[in-house]
Parts: sequence; structure tokens; C-alpha cells
Amino acid sequence: MSFNGPHQNQPVLASGVPLENAEAAMILVHGRGASAADILTLSDEFSAGGFAFLAPQASGGTWYPTSFLSPIPVNEPGISSGIAAIGSLVDRITAAGIPADRIILLGFSQGACLALEFAARHARRYGGVAALSGGLIGPDDAPRDYPGSMEGTPVFLGCSDIDFHIPKERVLHSADVFRQLGAEVTSKLYPNMGHTVNLDEINFVNSLMAQTRQTLP
Repeated sequence: MSFNGPHQNQPVLASGVPLENAEAAMILVHGRGASAADILTLSDEFSAGGFAFLAPQASGGTWYPTSFLSPIPVNEPGISSGIAAIGSLVDRITAAGIPADRIILLGFSQGACLALEFAARHARRYGGVAALSGGLIGPDDAPRDYPGSMEGTPVFLGCSDIDFHIPKERVLHSADVFRQLGAEVTSKLYPNMGHTVNLDEINFVNSLMAQTRQTLP
């Protein structure tokens, strides 16, 4: 995916099975003020074998400058550049012989918002989408008439019910949008949780990975 923006030509960190030998892949998108190295440590919690883990780095540690609820032009070119960075990794993975239905997109916080927005704008059958403390990008009145179909992709949205950054209403609205796009959606609001990742979410991602491996020929 070609785009000239702040997040192009940034490092991509990798762990797990080398891409050329992998059976499936996960793209992990870090949050604001964090790094590819930070989000890549999550891969230590995942038990399914055969996965390549790839984590793109945002320029300056931030994908876009203000709240994900701001008007989209306020956060450009960061949003488009970040979406293009994810798209380039999807292209790289599929070029290595791993089809999209064996790619899981995972993000935390700002990275979760970006991963969801990428998936909605590029709807197809993926191995799964896991948004940990995130929602679709834009103000409440942003149009959500995304083209295409998720073709039954399992989509997971997990978040605190009192998250300071992510209103629970946006999590539920995002879940509804993905249902309309033909995804199999699971959304969970965890009572009084901080802005973090919990064990239940890790377990759900492990189940997504196991399902993805079941599609292997």
C-alpha cells in the first residue's frame, strides 16, 4: 500500500516464526507513547505455534496527535499513514504466501483504533481482529458506510466500562458497525478495569489464533 507520510519507512519489529516459515501471522499495533517493542511483548502470552509476529513503529511513538474522537482531518496525515503502514504489512505477509484469512490484526488503545479503522476500510476475511481498548476513529457523526464485507471474520472488542480514553458507547457502536459488515463480533466491557489488557482478553486472542490455525490445509 503506497503512501508518503510520517509512519512510512519506520522500523518493523518481528518475533515468533520467521515470516518465510510461518503458517499464520499477527500484526500488533502499539498505543500512544509506546513502541513496537512494547506491544511485541504481548506475543509472549500467546500459545499457538506457527505464527510470525510483526509490529510496526509509529513515528514519534504516536499514530495521530489528538483524541480518536476528533474530526478525522485533525488527525491527518497520521491516520492515513498508519493505515498505509498496516496495509503494507498485510501485503508483505500475503506476498510471503500467507493468505489474509490467516492474518490477525491486534492493537491496543490508539493502535486498536487504527487496527479497527484499517479493517473496516479494507473489509475482507481475516483470521481475526482484536481491538484491546479501542473503537472506530472519528466523531460520533462520522459516516460508517464502509464498503465490502468481513465475510465472517471474528472481531473482538475488549475495554473497561469506565475507560477515560475510550467511551463504552464507542466500543458498542463499533461492534454494531462490524456486525453490519458481516463480522462475527464479540464485545466485552470489563467493570472498573484500568486502561490495560487483562487475562480474559489474552485468552480470547489465544482462541482466535487456535481458530486461525484450524483453517490450515
